[in-house]
Amino acid sequence: MHEISLKLQTRTESGKQVSAVRQAGNVPSVVYGGQAEPISTQSEMGATTKVVNAAGRHSPVNLTIDGKPQLAIIKSIDFDPVKHRVRHVAFHAINKDEVITTDVPLVLVGQGESLAERAGLIVLQAIEKLEIKAKPAHLPESIEVSIVNLATTEDKITIGDLTLPEGVEFADAEQDLELVIANVYEPAALEAANEAAAGEAEDVAEVVSENGESTAEPDTEEKAA
Repeated sequence: MHEISLKLQTRTESGKQVSAVRQAGNVPSVVYGGQAEPISTQSEMGATTKVVNAAGRHSPVNLTIDGKPQLAIIKSIDFDPVKHRVRHVAFHAINKDEVITTDVPLVLVGQGESLAERAGLIVLQAIEKLEIKAKPAHLPESIEVSIVNLATTEDKITIGDLTLPEGVEFADAEQDLELVIANVYEPAALEAANEAAAGEAEDVAEVVSENGESTAEPDTEEKAA
């Protein structure tokens, strides 16, 4: 796993003053954890965006706060709903010997190359992330799941088929190893299942309509209350 680094500077601006931090091209942030009180910080927008995209909420980040090193993971990210820019980041300080529990993405590899797909079948992913635990140095960015050996509709990949990276364990000691990650389907069967699901949704809508569930406005007295 490659190292992800970000330089932070402490800040004194708070409340409405934080808008000036953003106008100057910086992202306000806060670092929680450790033995001290939370530290209000800021960092350059471009560098912060790259770190957020690279680390997500599962990879450790090597912070430098006013020149002092601090290992952390991203606790939360606030995005501007209009400009789609990072508005604020909350970090959680950790140490290199601390075991971290987090979700990591499950990434299917070999898509389009499996025997099943070459035969016209469809491979669908059932779950997209897995909760694991590991020390920061061993946390993977993702766990790759090869589907190249899937051949028929009888084939599937389960959690039990995974080989976890060195130093990584399931977060749950009683993890269900039969949980399916990927299945193989006949296109016709998949289409029929989708149509059946759509039909059930329409039936529910009809029942609601026949039962006369009211969406009318309340009368004048109710409005006044």
